[in-house]
Amino acid sequence: MRLKPPDSSAKPLIPKHSSELSVNREKRNNLTNGEVEGVINDHSLVPSSEEEYTLQPQLYLETGVGDVQPERLRGLSKWVTESEHSQSEPYLLPHSRRRRSWLWNQFFVIEEYRGPEPVLIGRLHTDMDKGDGSTKYMLEGEGVGSVFVIDSKTGNIHVTKSLDREEKDEYRLVATATDRETGRALEPSSEFIIRVQDINDNPPVFPNEPYVAMVPEMANIGTSIIQVTARDADDPTYGNSARLVYAITHGQDFFSVDPQTGILRTAVPDMDRETQDEYLVVLQAKDMGGHLGGLSGTTTVTVRLSDVNDNPPHFRRSAWSFSVSELAAPGVEVGRLTATDPDLGENAQLEFTILDTEEAEIFNVTGRDKEAVIVLNKILDYETRNSYTFSVEVTNPIVDPRYIRKGPFKDQATVRVMVLNADEPPRFSQALYHLDVSENCPPVCSVGRVYAVDPDTGQSTNIRYSIDPQSDPEALFRIASDTGFINTVMELDREQEQWHNITVIATQRDNPNLVSRVVVAIETLDQNDNAPELDRQYTTSVCDSSAPGQVRSCFVFAFIFDG
Repeated sequence: MRLKPPDSSAKPLIPKHSSELSVNREKRNNLTNGEVEGVINDHSLVPSSEEEYTLQPQLYLETGVGDVQPERLRGLSKWVTESEHSQSEPYLLPHSRRRRSWLWNQFFVIEEYRGPEPVLIGRLHTDMDKGDGSTKYMLEGEGVGSVFVIDSKTGNIHVTKSLDREEKDEYRLVATATDRETGRALEPSSEFIIRVQDINDNPPVFPNEPYVAMVPEMANIGTSIIQVTARDADDPTYGNSARLVYAITHGQDFFSVDPQTGILRTAVPDMDRETQDEYLVVLQAKDMGGHLGGLSGTTTVTVRLSDVNDNPPHFRRSAWSFSVSELAAPGVEVGRLTATDPDLGENAQLEFTILDTEEAEIFNVTGRDKEAVIVLNKILDYETRNSYTFSVEVTNPIVDPRYIRKGPFKDQATVRVMVLNADEPPRFSQALYHLDVSENCPPVCSVGRVYAVDPDTGQSTNIRYSIDPQSDPEALFRIASDTGFINTVMELDREQEQWHNITVIATQRDNPNLVSRVVVAIETLDQNDNAPELDRQYTTSVCDSSAPGQVRSCFVFAFIFDG
């Protein structure tokens, strides 16, 4: 409840449950702080014998704060309510036991109150005040002079500015009543507290916003996603100003929130990441327990769905056709099959396999970016086989057993590879020829024959033969261009050179670009055409005393150049 500024007579604001807060000296009844707590001094109840009891002078506070129940301070004299008047003795003390006559309680100022004039929040008064202006009331402590001012004659306390509980929630002041002329204290100084009463002036805020959270797709209903927490700067110990409840203002079709804890949960069981992978949820925190008139704050939670392996792989087509030349070398790519898997990461890993054993030896398959790459393993021959048909399978190596019902997590496709006939170069009957010829054979001496055919026709009629001149620089041999017969051009001498390696070229007459080469090793065979020769000139001698028939040792060395 906000205070209303007092009238010009500076009367305090009266609580609605209190009929009177000022002093009634005729009845000698002093009531402070309204309906619950206060001090009642009633001289009509004082015993006639003043030797036994006397009423102590009292300094008390009249508060102008309505609807606020002050709290009793520990260790202070007892306050007696009006309802206890008929059952309790008045507050009397014996002569021999004079006690402090200050009776204090903390009282409250409602925060953020703004009025045109300083607001009367209470009044200090002592029974020793005779009302002639000789009593002087003084305040010391926090905010005195700047926030709180006191009328030294009346004891009226005013607050001069609007207070914010969130900046400072209480002020500790010291009150003193003195004789204005002598300065003598009429009562001992005492401390009291002015508390700033909270109002609901702060909306909830989310200090950690914005929020981003992950939850697996296809999660069960009620799966916890994230807990959001709002803060309210109002007083959590007073009323409902800081009692928060949470609600969803956007996204409630897919999510729910616990109104007390702020835990966000899934509300449907079939959120599919492949359909929608991200949701924006708007959460609201409202104070006053969510009741009408409460303040609210909102925040956003971006919920992203993480992937699970709930989709099997598939080939884009069930049948694929490729072609490859018979001249293709091993390692050449034949074609690619494309597969799809809408999952992510390891859930989208694919493995490819050729299911037919024979074709798996001729072709190889490797996976590359969700494609099955078919590679040639062996040389193909159109004339031997002109097509291959086999099956390729794609599988997920990692399968989540929770989603087996969505399987099987594999797929097959049929692949047909056509072998293209190519205009091949001539093909020799041997990869290497070994021929021989006797030395000293007069030209033209036959050495042997090489043979090549056109592999496309199987015929040799369109083959032309020649000798690579770089392999026979001395032009010792000649080849018949039509038949492939090789002859010597001159006599060969084995003792000079035993082996002759020549290269024969076979060229296709109708396409001179188609050429094949083969090495022909020609060995020169030995003939007995060389007499022995001494290795050097020898000189011999005989003694004159030698007898006829006597043998003398003598070694003679000779070389034979034939094999």
